[in-house]
Amino acid sequence: MPIDPGLLAQLAERREAAEASGGPARAAKRHEQGLLTARERLDQLFAAHTFQEFGLHAQHQTQKFGMADKFLPTDGVITGVGYVEGRPVAAFSQDFMVAGGSLGKVHAQKICTLMDHAGKAGMPIVGYNDSGGARIQDGVESLSGYGQVFNRNILMSGVVPQIAVISGPCAGGAAYSPALMDFLIMTRRGAHMFICGPEVIRAATGQVTTMEEIGSAEAHARVSGNIHFIAEDDQHATAIVRDLLSYLPSNNMSDPPHMLSDEVTLKEDIELDNIVPGDPKQAFDVKDVIARIADDGRFLEIQAEFAANIVVGFGRIDGVVVGFVANQPMVKAGTLDIDSSDKGARFIRFCNVFNIPIVTLVDVPGFMPGVAQEKGGIIRHGAKMLFAYGATTVPKITVIMRKAYGGAFIAMCSRDVGADLVVAWPTAEIAVMGAEGATNILYREEIEKAENKAERRAELVAEYRAAFASPYMSAGLTFVHDVIEPRRTKACVSLALRTLLSKRDSRPPKKHGNIPL
Repeated sequence: MPIDPGLLAQLAERREAAEASGGPARAAKRHEQGLLTARERLDQLFAAHTFQEFGLHAQHQTQKFGMADKFLPTDGVITGVGYVEGRPVAAFSQDFMVAGGSLGKVHAQKICTLMDHAGKAGMPIVGYNDSGGARIQDGVESLSGYGQVFNRNILMSGVVPQIAVISGPCAGGAAYSPALMDFLIMTRRGAHMFICGPEVIRAATGQVTTMEEIGSAEAHARVSGNIHFIAEDDQHATAIVRDLLSYLPSNNMSDPPHMLSDEVTLKEDIELDNIVPGDPKQAFDVKDVIARIADDGRFLEIQAEFAANIVVGFGRIDGVVVGFVANQPMVKAGTLDIDSSDKGARFIRFCNVFNIPIVTLVDVPGFMPGVAQEKGGIIRHGAKMLFAYGATTVPKITVIMRKAYGGAFIAMCSRDVGADLVVAWPTAEIAVMGAEGATNILYREEIEKAENKAERRAELVAEYRAAFASPYMSAGLTFVHDVIEPRRTKACVSLALRTLLSKRDSRPPKKHGNIPL
């Protein structure tokens, strides 16, 4: 017996009402502002006709403040699963056109159900955040909803990749779900994120500030370091999501999406022989080195505008997905400070939980000196780098390009904190401290007695470099596996990666280590 046409008509009517969201007039207004609707964001993310929606007909049950008869399409959030470049991905998109995208009990349940599904199926989670915050009418249940979402973020951490897109308001407690995810993308237009807004800050402290200063994408990318990417608009944000996913495995039990060829490229790159300046004090751009090592020069930099004295991001070497960690001599001479240590440690730990090999490029004169750094806890923050590298079990390859001094040498993945392969260029200087500083300490009296103090100091600096900082001395003591011509770097690293893809590293049984947060 065929299904009753009336039932089919009712289904179509309900679906149309739910999908209409705030209606065409409000959608048109968003388009005028350069914004997409919640459903359009998902349409751009997923391959056509692959999105399976969860909870299209979900509705709030609030009986307070006149909400009982109010229809809220999809309860203000669209959730479901679709395909991105042939792989399943779970996503939710808060709908600001429905009750300001506010989070109530059912809204939270939909997000939690999706995240539970993603965890069981082992697929990445993408969340578009565009919400006015907790739904007041739901009272404490809305706060409980936030707590349940946060708990899912924590449970899924290290299980599946989580990517947050801040595409509208994200204020108060709502900011903590994105903060618990792996990568945050924030649009330059129409988005802001904060715990306390300018008016609350002024009322509570008397301090006068602006949304641009505390809540904009620029503030979070450059100053606070809360986000990883700035997107120009919704379309750009989704493009970044897709780019990120192209380097990430679906879950912690899978390998990254390597694109292995049958043969390893062993071609030498003569240009690398000339990349380090003859003057040890002259800076060079480490991104030029990464571009010559990464396949086709493609490198997806993470947190490019924050703590720029360290560079982190994803690329491929002969098809193998890797995470690059590199000192940047162009900024603060490549020293490690509080912010760069935090940035590096977090990225290293992400690579480890998702099976991504790490390639470290070293040119570090030490930890940043200064009263502010000491008072700010550089000891604790620098220890995060040591802990992160020491705790990782993925393949780790270190290339010492130039300076590698003191504790910072160890913190940049030396052999003693678990590097599987350490190679040095002939330009490398590996020592307890820099040649000039050490010379001033060791040979102070001799320099003072010399007729030409500057000339004698230069001679002693050269002698110190040859005797105590030579890469061959470290190689002789097996701290360095080999000294190679820079031109051979990609071939050397590529060969090592292929042999290390089967690496197994067992650790003592424990819940987890206690990283110095």
